[in-house]
Amino acid sequence: MLSKATPLMKRSVSSIINGSWNLTPDQQAIQEAALKFSKSEISPYANEWDEKGYFPRDVIKKSADLGFGGLYCKPDFGGIGCNRLEASLVFEALATGCVGTTAYMTVHNMCAWVLDTFGSIEQRKRWLPELFRYERFASYCLTEPQSGSDAASLKTVAKLEGNYFIINGSKMFITGGDASDLYLVMCRTGPKEISCIAVESPTQGLSFGRREAKLGWNSHPTQLVSFDNVKVPKENLIGGQGTGFKIAMQALDGGRINISSCALGGAWFALAQAQNYMQERMQFGKRLVDHQYLRFKMAEALTKLTGSRIMVRHAADMLDQHNPAKITMGSMAKLFSTDNCFDVANMALQMHGGYGVMRSYGVERAFRDLRILQIVEGTNEIMRLVIAREMFKDQDVQG
Repeated sequence: MLSKATPLMKRSVSSIINGSWNLTPDQQAIQEAALKFSKSEISPYANEWDEKGYFPRDVIKKSADLGFGGLYCKPDFGGIGCNRLEASLVFEALATGCVGTTAYMTVHNMCAWVLDTFGSIEQRKRWLPELFRYERFASYCLTEPQSGSDAASLKTVAKLEGNYFIINGSKMFITGGDASDLYLVMCRTGPKEISCIAVESPTQGLSFGRREAKLGWNSHPTQLVSFDNVKVPKENLIGGQGTGFKIAMQALDGGRINISSCALGGAWFALAQAQNYMQERMQFGKRLVDHQYLRFKMAEALTKLTGSRIMVRHAADMLDQHNPAKITMGSMAKLFSTDNCFDVANMALQMHGGYGVMRSYGVERAFRDLRILQIVEGTNEIMRLVIAREMFKDQDVQG
């Protein structure tokens, strides 16, 4: 379990590069613990997981010893009660090892938070301890084949018959796919009513499409999840009938901070790889690091990473404080960080020249994984829509 009071390892890198410039000692300890786990348990194997499409359940389960299965959940059933900034530090550090694996862990934590926040005492007692220990893995089911950004148009239906909901429909691009044990399913329980229902696996009528061949995030499966007359006890309804859309949107408010944190970690890894490479590679009689233009490009990249960290951490604080502007700020942070961190990875790949596209260096993996972050948890086009809506809301009312 994370211990905020543990002594820190001595740093040999700039606090600007590792993002610890304004962290408290407790926050630094959290960052160090996650970095240590990433370096020992994730980084050495990430390229192999990516190449083989291997989902490292055993490694993820090990992280439960540090509390990484219930980061921002209450302690009464085993969560460790971190705030959103502290969770962001953990996800950023883990993503330096593997963005794709960490992305799955963010989804699992989001599902745990939904149950912890909206579930009954009985539901929390039933599911949370096993989720926190990664004895069960969870997936979030919102997107459908015909409803992506327009989440409110979802078609999956749950009909109440006696003491059971009968669910029919399908969910698309589900992170975790058939590797998960519990699915939080957003479904229509009335013409204008969306609810959240927990579906356990295996359940009769629950099935999965093929594991999708993806650009990145290859260390976890992504699949279609189908429901064919899936019979679920009405006790599996989370938060009351008709509250599903509110639950889904609040979950995504935090999910965007989590995904942005993955972007920070991937960019940090790529930048560090480029920094090391530049000190070794000789061209035109001198090291790359001694070419002024290349130093300027690295300075630009570090500025993009640092600016992204500032925005993401500020958005995390606003979410914790329930600031009225938290949704807009979270959207800005997601847009800014995922765009800029992808640029950092692209620059790092270019800095490596031909070696940048070699899988053994890991930079092209970060490049591919980071590209996906501009799409998930609300595309960056939707982030622009949310930001513009806030910007022009007074004029829209007047118009």
